[in-house]
Amino acid sequence: MRVLLVEDDRMIGDAVQTALRDASHAVDWVHDGAAALSAASGQSYDVMLLDLGLPRQDGFAVLRQLRQQGSALPLLIVTARDAVEDRIGGLDLGADDYLVKPFEMGELLARMRAVVRRKAGNANPVMSNGSLFLDPSTREVTADGVATRLSAREFSLLHALLLRPGAILSRQELEDRIYGWNEEVESNAVEFLIHSIRKKLGAASIKNVRGLGWMVSRQD
Repeated sequence: MRVLLVEDDRMIGDAVQTALRDASHAVDWVHDGAAALSAASGQSYDVMLLDLGLPRQDGFAVLRQLRQQGSALPLLIVTARDAVEDRIGGLDLGADDYLVKPFEMGELLARMRAVVRRKAGNANPVMSNGSLFLDPSTREVTADGVATRLSAREFSLLHALLLRPGAILSRQELEDRIYGWNEEVESNAVEFLIHSIRKKLGAASIKNVRGLGWMVSRQD
């Protein structure tokens, strides 16, 4: 997943960014509300982690503006504000979940997976197109009854495709899901990852649509 992290505390932000990358997510980190709105309007993200006490524009204002603009971006408020009124206010403004600091990183990751599942209309924690079964909590994929562990990049690519079975994703769209800002991308990185996944799961696991991109077939 590609995550937009909005956090002005350097120590907390660095810890969260590291944990997200260790969990195979691409992360873009901004430090104030105005930068959050700019990033959200210029890039496509799977989820936003939003602090409330931000400079330039606070988290509630960011959330309000995003929803007024029609953005359906899954959004998890992560804040030290633990008052019931703040929780109610955030959820009523359109947040998908609300997590109070301090928190366990495992809980944050689980809540992220849950809000992304809900957006995709899928209550099942295991992602599938009917023949591939990907468990985001373990980074394990099962094909033809055989379970296989994927590398971080392989997981990110297959996760992006399984979010939309039957949809063709271009090289740029896949790179956007795999790499964050300031991460160097080799010209053949996507092809290399797809080749590696096919070696593990079979040549038919990912289909190339010449001139357009790649997809996993929907097998209902």
